[in-house]
Amino acid sequence: MEEGYTYTALPTSHLLGSVPAVIDGDIKGGSSSEAFHAASPANLQVFPPTNGAYQAPGSPADGNAQTATDWKGFFSISSYSPYFNVDTDVVVDRLVSSVYPMDNFYRKIDGNPDLYGPVWISTTLVFMLAALGNFATYTIQKRSDPSMSWNFDVGFVNWAALVIYGYVIVVPAALFFLLQYFGINSSLIRLWCIWGYSLFIFIPASLLLVVPVEIFRWLITILAGCASSWFIFLNLKVHTEGSSMTPLYVSAMVLQFALALFIKIFFFA
Repeated sequence: MEEGYTYTALPTSHLLGSVPAVIDGDIKGGSSSEAFHAASPANLQVFPPTNGAYQAPGSPADGNAQTATDWKGFFSISSYSPYFNVDTDVVVDRLVSSVYPMDNFYRKIDGNPDLYGPVWISTTLVFMLAALGNFATYTIQKRSDPSMSWNFDVGFVNWAALVIYGYVIVVPAALFFLLQYFGINSSLIRLWCIWGYSLFIFIPASLLLVVPVEIFRWLITILAGCASSWFIFLNLKVHTEGSSMTPLYVSAMVLQFALALFIKIFFFA
């Protein structure tokens, strides 16, 4: 290698992978590199999308640009999975509070409402009403006429599922939209949680309704209906933050007591 000859003297324009240096004159003169940096950004999707919806760069973070897509979350199972992440001790404590309304049930679910309890309460009540309703019919028929043949009424399962699931889903949903109409801040998940736990008292009540004494059955029905209605009233009043909605409270209590009467008349007549 000759003295005085360095690598910096080699021409680099012909080498593969070489990048020409940017000269100040090119920047001032508006070279092609300026046009490259001034190009508009690509319309890429932000991932993960907010609220389960597509969100383009520059759109609001709350996803209001495409609210129609956000409604799909109501029909997605993954949207409700966090409400089933609850410990057994928490559910048991809430079950006890639902039987004893003065235990401030709403305070326990305000920060962490769950759907695990309401789902299992409703499902358990459906099968208990169907099974115990048939058993009550069997005992009554055997007492009146021991020679009469008896068949299990499968229709009790269909009616119990239709009434219980329909009641615990539709009534809180209708109440939620009614509260929104009156401008009262509400939560559909909390309403479902309240109504689901309000049905728990009917599980032990259905066990007592098997006793073939009509006066005793009506006494259990009235006590369970009143306790469940009072539970709905107390928690609904706290949920609406003391708003003057007396007709709404009374209507909710009447519906709850009507459910108790339906259970007695239809399954334990």
